[in-house]
Amino acid sequence: MSGPPPVSRGLTALDGAISLIAILLVVQMWLLTATLEAFLGGHHEVAVPAAILSGLLFAASFGLYRFILVIDRAGGGGRPGGQGTS
Repeated sequence: MSGPPPVSRGLTALDGAISLIAILLVVQMWLLTATLEAFLGGHHEVAVPAAILSGLLFAASFGLYRFILVIDRAGGGGRPGGQGTS
């Protein structure tokens, strides 16, 4: 078999998941700002769709967080001796 060792692949997966979470949170903050500005400008119809989209962004972020926990536990948490957090 060729390719990076399993620990390196796990760290790459963690880096990618954390990057995606950061992007999702920036988008969610932008959505909050744009929705609040529109709502205060008198466009009350944007509140419900924005709340639904914000909930979906939260669910995606939470799913990535759970993925990080699974990868962290499978890889031993990056601690010497391969012991996880539990």
